[in-house]
Amino acid sequence: MLQNNANKSHLHGAEKKPKQTILYDRHIGLSDKSHIVSFAGYLMPLWYSSIAGEHTAVREAAGIFDCTHMGVFEISGVGAAEFIDQLTTNSITSLKIKHTQYSFILDASGSVLDDVIVYRKGRDEFILVVNAANNTKINNWMNALFNNEICVDPEHTDRKVSGRPKVRDLRVADCKHDCRVDIALQGPKSLDVLFALIQDKETQSEITDLRPFQFMETDIENIMCLVSRTGYTGAEIGFELFVQPEKASQLWETILQAGKPQGLLPCGLGSRDSLRIEAGLPLYGHELAGKFSISPFEAGYGWAVKLEKEFFIGKAAMERISRKYDMKVARVELPGTKGTRPVRQDDGVLDEHGRSIGWVLSSAIIGEKQIALVYGDGESLEKNDTVGTYYLARSRSQIQQGRKQSIEKGELLEPDLTGKVVSRFAKF
Repeated sequence: MLQNNANKSHLHGAEKKPKQTILYDRHIGLSDKSHIVSFAGYLMPLWYSSIAGEHTAVREAAGIFDCTHMGVFEISGVGAAEFIDQLTTNSITSLKIKHTQYSFILDASGSVLDDVIVYRKGRDEFILVVNAANNTKINNWMNALFNNEICVDPEHTDRKVSGRPKVRDLRVADCKHDCRVDIALQGPKSLDVLFALIQDKETQSEITDLRPFQFMETDIENIMCLVSRTGYTGAEIGFELFVQPEKASQLWETILQAGKPQGLLPCGLGSRDSLRIEAGLPLYGHELAGKFSISPFEAGYGWAVKLEKEFFIGKAAMERISRKYDMKVARVELPGTKGTRPVRQDDGVLDEHGRSIGWVLSSAIIGEKQIALVYGDGESLEKNDTVGTYYLARSRSQIQQGRKQSIEKGELLEPDLTGKVVSRFAKF
């Protein structure tokens, strides 16, 4: 059997040259090539006009994002629900048809392999959306489970996952007309943009009635789409549109044209990051897993780990963590006026007495403030607590002047910036 953290090449796959997304040619037409960067194995636009402008468009009007790099799996057939309930931490039995749920895939030691969205299309028909960087890993993980190559329960080593449903990668051409990729439409005017393209009043009413984490299927300008009330920006109104790959460019262009009068902008990775940081949403490898092995409970998502379930992979570890964790992710507001040096990943986080309590995970400048997602002592990161940050050395001269290159918890330091802890999540 494979050990949970062994044989990484088997689970992760080899490093490959970045690929172009289906919408790559559209990006080149809208953005300077110098703005195209490698992200999660794909060439993606960092921005088109400006990060700040695209961020503002999503908060005040609407923005469209290329999410066609995201992994999309279909899991169907007899045993599909049973398998997913053991694969993921949330409860499939409580998931209604045409509803979605946020969840985690863990290994037996409790390490987060990915955070995912599960869509229930029918009694035994599901879609699993995974992060692009983890697509190969999760695919290999599921195959290893089917082949009984993985220890799923250290306390009962003979346990195997039950259920052997059919799994298809819906981005693979072999799936033909069933292939699906994701385009995100986010912001307060998203509904207006859709209504400019959908004239049927009954369909408009159905879309209006969608609640967060619900979905439906409909035509948009004769393009069949799965329309989901989900997103990664914190926008109160936003959708993800799953479409056949050969129709993705047409849908992208159709939405761009329909959204222009509403102030819609195409948005790149930069604003996608600043929007999710402002909202407090985690990025795998930063606020989940990563160098600190951050658990769902520490990230603020313990509600998506259903410990009352009879079994899921990683349950025993989650039970232990749920009882004793004392670190957590918090959202911190700091000064960000012109001339203020931005905080960066790994910069120190200090309590009001100057004691190091943790580290910055992600940060973004938004207007005249900075929002940082930090990881530190839970008791010192309650809402409205005063916190400081310490800039790590970023040049040889700063090192020579005595600025630290790394920080350990408990060190006493002078803060470079002072701010406060705000609510863990924000809605817009």
